[in-house]
Amino acid sequence: MGYYDDHYEPNGQTRRKRRSGSFVSALVGAILGGLLVLMSIPTLSRWDVLPYEVVPPQGGEEEREGENGAPPIQQSVSVDVTTAVTKAIDQASDAVVGVVNIQAAGFWSQGGEAGVGSGVIYKKAGSRAFVVTNHHVVENASQLEVSLKDGTRVPAKLLGSDVLMDLAVLEIDAKHVKKVAQFGNSDTVKLGEPVIAIGNPLGLQFAGSVTQGIISGTNRTVEVDLDQDGTPDWNAEVLQTDAAINPGNSGGALVNMKGQVIGINSMKIAQEAVEGIGFSIPINAAIPIISDLEKYGQVRRPYMGVELRSLSDIPSYHLKATLHLPSNVTEGVAVIQVVPMSPAAQAGLQQFDVIVALDGEKVRNVLDLRKYLYTKKSVGEQMEVTFYRDGKKRTITMKLAPESY
Repeated sequence: MGYYDDHYEPNGQTRRKRRSGSFVSALVGAILGGLLVLMSIPTLSRWDVLPYEVVPPQGGEEEREGENGAPPIQQSVSVDVTTAVTKAIDQASDAVVGVVNIQAAGFWSQGGEAGVGSGVIYKKAGSRAFVVTNHHVVENASQLEVSLKDGTRVPAKLLGSDVLMDLAVLEIDAKHVKKVAQFGNSDTVKLGEPVIAIGNPLGLQFAGSVTQGIISGTNRTVEVDLDQDGTPDWNAEVLQTDAAINPGNSGGALVNMKGQVIGINSMKIAQEAVEGIGFSIPINAAIPIISDLEKYGQVRRPYMGVELRSLSDIPSYHLKATLHLPSNVTEGVAVIQVVPMSPAAQAGLQQFDVIVALDGEKVRNVLDLRKYLYTKKSVGEQMEVTFYRDGKKRTITMKLAPESY
């Protein structure tokens, strides 16, 4: 004997009815929710709750009543999107210009525009304005022009250029300049910090292009072969970024989220298998170079007055037969020639001396010596030089003079 329930329905039928009811409820809820959001947007915008601004059409209402009591007709709205990126671009882009390298006709060439790079207007003083760019952008130019953001091209004068740091400074008439860039602090840049590259990739056709990325590496060192002889002449210390840097971007700005220039874009590793590795000269390293080029037309680096060669480039036979080095001395810099009356000559350095330390800092090769001399010492300072002569270790002190000594 059991209980009979006259309200009982088969299990499958019950489930179908419940699913059908749930779907209808969800659909109605979604429609009501959407309508509620649409109707609340103008109010939320007035309360400044939304992260963007809703601007109704000029001269109209946000909504107007339809005819004969019909429901209100919604009007279209425009969205004004302002972000940290757009603010940074607005802050810096007007100061980024094109730099046109015009070369004279020669025996093997017809002359004309040899290339277009980028530059940054960093200073305005009286009737003069100053632009920083790369040395390789202006190299071998017989005439230079600067292309402003509005397309106006004005003549530019080269004040000075430095191949070692790949920087150059130009002068233009200040009447054409509306805005100058603000320099930031590249020493405080963090790994992963968002940055923006502004420049003219592939020439003026894409002038003022903007790419975004991050700082991929700080304090990177890249070997630079200045005379293309296959041997590095300098170790460039750079910021690495994955913001797209293409031909024509050279000399442009690498900008932080405050719109401040933290680097001068300089190079990219150009290999098929490599993508997203670009380099920028840190602005803190560039500022003293820019200042010297602006004031003196050259960089006033300390000068020793010697021709040097790394021991690693000298045949092992000459290490003992010519330089008379002890067998345990395998790193250092050989003095090939001493310039008469130079700081080195006055201090007593001689041909075939082998320098192994400066101010107690070990010197392994010519790159080490240049880096210490150019980044740690100043004109007029004293420097202690440790070297080997005829197998014996000695030390002298020299007073550094300007490079144009």
